[in-house]
Amino acid sequence: MPTLACAAVLLVGACGGGGGDTSSAPDTSASSTSTSTSSAYSSPARSSRPQPPTLPPPYVEGADWVDTEVGPSLQIRPTRNGRNVSGDTTGDEAWNEVLALHPDADSPGMRAQFDCHWTFARLVDPEKPSWNLEPDRPVVTESEMISARCNPGFAEE
Repeated sequence: MPTLACAAVLLVGACGGGGGDTSSAPDTSASSTSTSTSSAYSSPARSSRPQPPTLPPPYVEGADWVDTEVGPSLQIRPTRNGRNVSGDTTGDEAWNEVLALHPDADSPGMRAQFDCHWTFARLVDPEKPSWNLEPDRPVVTESEMISARCNPGFAEE
């Protein structure tokens, strides 16, 4: 599962480091320990780490149905922002953009392939020209989808 390993390395790199440095923490006395501790060790929402900028939609430049050797394929072309944005709801927003272009893409298997590309393919191959989703691919578990590199059932077209 190389994609999981890549994702794990990226996540560890993004979350690791910077821990334990308290050189900038204020000097505290016994009478102000609880107040200083709560302000020096703030919640994640107040983290001093810079947050990535929110990139605005659109996240999908276009999508076209094409006939391939494996059957029909919806080739989705993400925008630059779609390739780089992060956030809890951005995948849903991007999928809604796809459905606005092609409502006939609305099936569990197509959504699962899209989610796999959104989550992993952007990390592994960020400049891939299109994400190709095929309605004839089987609906599989998330781990099977990842193991198949977002292409369950048969080789990538």
